[in-house]
Amino acid sequence: MTKKTVLIIGLLLIGTSSLTPEIFYPWKDTYIGSLDGPGWPGLVIAPAKDCAFAFLLRVERVGESAEGGDFYYLVSQVGPHSPDGLYARVKFDLGLPFKMGKDTPILIKPPPRKLTLTVEWSRRDETTVIGRILYPEGVGVTIVHYFPWDLKGEYALLADGQVMGHCGAPGSPTYLIWTSRPGEPASAKGSGLALAFPPDSSRTIAFVAGVGGDAQALSNRITRFKNAESIGAFIEEEAATYEEKRVKLRGPYAGVPEAITNSLHWTVLYQAGNHRLYTPSSRAGVLPRPEGGPDHWTILGENSLFNSLGLVLENQKLAVDALRAVLETEYPNGNLPNWRGRFGGTPDRSQPPVGAFVVLKLFERLGDMDILNHAYPYLQRWHDYWVAPKASGLARRDGNGDGLLEWGSDAELIGMRAPSWEKNATGRMRAGWESGQDDLPNWEDAPFNEQSGTLMLNCVDLNSLYALDAWCLAEIASILGRPLEVERYRAQYEKTRTLVNSRLWNEKEGFYYDRFWDGRFSVHKAASAFFPLLARIPDDARAQKMLKHLLDPKQFWGDYVIPSISRDDPAFRPESQQSWRGAVRPSTNYLVYQGLKAYGFDVIASEFARKSAEMFMRSWDSFGLSPETFDSLTGEAGGQRYQSGGPLAALIAIEEYLDFTPHEGFRFGILKPDGKGKLSRVLIQGRHYEVEAGNSSTVLREEGETILAVNGGAVIRRFLYNESEVSFNIKVLKKREVKLRFLKKGKYQLLVDGREMDVFSGSSRKFDVPEGEHTVLVQLIDDLEKGNLNEIYEY
Repeated sequence: MTKKTVLIIGLLLIGTSSLTPEIFYPWKDTYIGSLDGPGWPGLVIAPAKDCAFAFLLRVERVGESAEGGDFYYLVSQVGPHSPDGLYARVKFDLGLPFKMGKDTPILIKPPPRKLTLTVEWSRRDETTVIGRILYPEGVGVTIVHYFPWDLKGEYALLADGQVMGHCGAPGSPTYLIWTSRPGEPASAKGSGLALAFPPDSSRTIAFVAGVGGDAQALSNRITRFKNAESIGAFIEEEAATYEEKRVKLRGPYAGVPEAITNSLHWTVLYQAGNHRLYTPSSRAGVLPRPEGGPDHWTILGENSLFNSLGLVLENQKLAVDALRAVLETEYPNGNLPNWRGRFGGTPDRSQPPVGAFVVLKLFERLGDMDILNHAYPYLQRWHDYWVAPKASGLARRDGNGDGLLEWGSDAELIGMRAPSWEKNATGRMRAGWESGQDDLPNWEDAPFNEQSGTLMLNCVDLNSLYALDAWCLAEIASILGRPLEVERYRAQYEKTRTLVNSRLWNEKEGFYYDRFWDGRFSVHKAASAFFPLLARIPDDARAQKMLKHLLDPKQFWGDYVIPSISRDDPAFRPESQQSWRGAVRPSTNYLVYQGLKAYGFDVIASEFARKSAEMFMRSWDSFGLSPETFDSLTGEAGGQRYQSGGPLAALIAIEEYLDFTPHEGFRFGILKPDGKGKLSRVLIQGRHYEVEAGNSSTVLREEGETILAVNGGAVIRRFLYNESEVSFNIKVLKKREVKLRFLKKGKYQLLVDGREMDVFSGSSRKFDVPEGEHTVLVQLIDDLEKGNLNEIYEY
C-alpha cells in the first residue's frame, strides 16, 4: 500500500515548513497591485520601504473628467483578483455622472459594453507587470504617474515615449513603463507626469511596467513584453488559469466564494512605512490625518480582524498579513485601538475583543504555529488592558468594581492629536465608538461616568466577548504548552460567565439585557445580546428561551436578518436603516451564526445563513456591491458601497459546508440541505478538501479521495483523523449509514457513544448510526502493514 500523509485535525501542533498556500504567493520584496486606495484604476510598484511608483487613470468625456477617488463611485464590476497578482480585472461604468460622490446613482449591473472602462493586469515576475486598458468610444484616457504616500522622486518622458522614474535613496530601483500607443504630455500635480491618449479607434492601451537596479537591464527585460497582442494573450491565459484554481461552490450558494474573494482581494492595500500589505475597512476607508490631509493607511477595528477569515479562503499570506497588521497597531498599554493610522489613532479606546477567536480559527485551519507564537503576546496584553488599574485605582472598564465590564474612553489619553471630527465628542459617544455599535439605543440611555471613564451600564456584548476571549486564550495557551496560563484564563472565563448569568439574565423576559449600575435592566433588546451563545454562557434551557426571541418576526426574525435592534423597539427606524437602529450588520450576523452553531442549533443556523447569504448575493449580483449594512425591512444595501466586512454576511454560507471553531473543532456537513451542493478546493493544513452536502449524501474528500461518506444529511463535529484513530461527533435526523476509509490496513475496534460495537480488519468500514447525536471512535488495534507502524506524517 502506498504511504499516505496523515490528517491530524484536532492536534494541530505543526510548523510552517510543509504548508503551501492554496494559491501560492511567490513574491519576496516587491509589492505590485492596485494598492493605493484612490487609485482603483491604477497600479503601484513598491520595491522598497522608501520607494514606490504609481499611476492612476483620468478619463475625459465632453468637457468633464473623473480621476482617482471619483472611480470608487463608478465601479460596475469588482472582478476576479488572484491573490498572487497573476490576474486582476475591474470595470467602471462611464455612463454614470461624474463628480457626484455618494450621490452617484447605483444602477443594475452590468452596464452596456459601449460605456464600460475595463482595466486588467497580470504580474509576470517579482518586478514586472503587464496590463491593458479598454475604454469606450469618444473617451480620452490619461495615465497619471505620481509618488504615493508623500514619497519623493522624479519622472521623465524618454524620447521613445517610455516613462522612467527614480525615487528613494541613491541606488534605489529605476522604474520604466512602455505603452502600446504614444501619449501626449498632459497636466499633473507636483513631481508627477501625465500622458494623454485621445480617443482612438482601437480603444485599447496595452502596457508593461517594471523596476530594476540597472536601467539597461530593466529595459531589456520589459522589451520581450512590448507587443499588445502578446500582452492580451498572457492576460487571457492567466484569467483562465485563475478560474481553475479558485475555491468553488456548486449548488446552493454558488458564486459566494468568488464574491467574497473578489471583494476582499480588491480591498488589499499597501501599508506605507511597514512595507507590507494590509486590508482596511474599505478602499475609501483611509481617514484623514489629525492635522488634515490624507493619512497613509487606516486599520479600523474588528473589520480588519475579520478580514483574515475571508482572505484565508484562497491565500494564507494575505490572511496572516492582515492579522499581523492589526495586531501591530497595539499601543504599549495593550490597547488594540478602535482605529489607527500612520499619523493618528485612538489611544483612549479599543474595539470589541474578538482577536483570540479569530486567531484560533485561523490556526485551526492552517496549523501554523507561527501564527500563535506571534499573536499570543499581543492578545494577552489586550485581554489584560480591559481590567488593568488606571491611575485612579479603578479597573479600566469596570467602573463600579462589580466584575462586569462597560464600554468607555480614557479621556486622559486623548491628547492634542485628536482628529477634528472627534474633538468635541462626549465620553458617551466615544464609548459607543469603542463598542463598534456607534449609536445603538442602549448607549443613548446610559449615563457616562467621567471619573471611571465608562458608561454606567454593564454591557452584555462586551462581557460575552471578553468571556469568549478568555476561553480562546486558554485554548491557545494549552496548544503552546502553558498550563498555568490555561488555568488563569479558564478561571477568568468561568468568573465572567457566572456574572453574566447571575446579573445580566432577565428571567421574566427570558433574555440577556444590559444593566445599569443601579440595578435596572435596559429596555432595549439588541442583536448583540445573542453573543452569549458564542461564548457558551447560557445553559441549554436559557439558550432555548433566547431562540424564541430570535425566531419571533416581531423582534428579530424575518426575510432579512438580523436587525441590530429588535423590530418592536421604539428606537427601531423603519424610515432610516443606515445606523445601529435596525440595520443589518454583517459582523453581527457572523457572530450570531457562530453562536447558533456552538449550541448545535443546526437547522436554525442553516436558515439564518441562507437568509444572510442571499441578502448579500442579491446586492452583489444585481449591483456589484459589498455593502456596510443592509435594510432589515427591504434587504437594500446601505453605508459604504465596498466594505471589507460586507462578505461576512455570505461567509457563513461557506461555513455551513466546512468550518473550524473553538467549540466544535473541525465541522462539516449540513443537517437538512436545501439541495445538493459541493464545496471544493478548500485549503486545510496544506491539502485540498471537498465537501458534498445533500439530502442523499454527506461526503468529505481529501485530495480527491473519499475519507468519510454518510448516505444523507449530517453534521460532523470535532473530526480527528490519523493512522491510529478516527473520532468525531455526528448528528443525523434519521438512521444513517457511515462509511470510513482508513489510512492503513489494520485491525480496528469501533465504539459508538462509548460502547464497543464491532472489531474488524480492513482499510474501510461501513456501519449504521441511529437518529440523534452520537460520538464515534475507531481505534487501530493491530497494524497489518508490517514495518509501517511508526511512520506517521503530520502537517
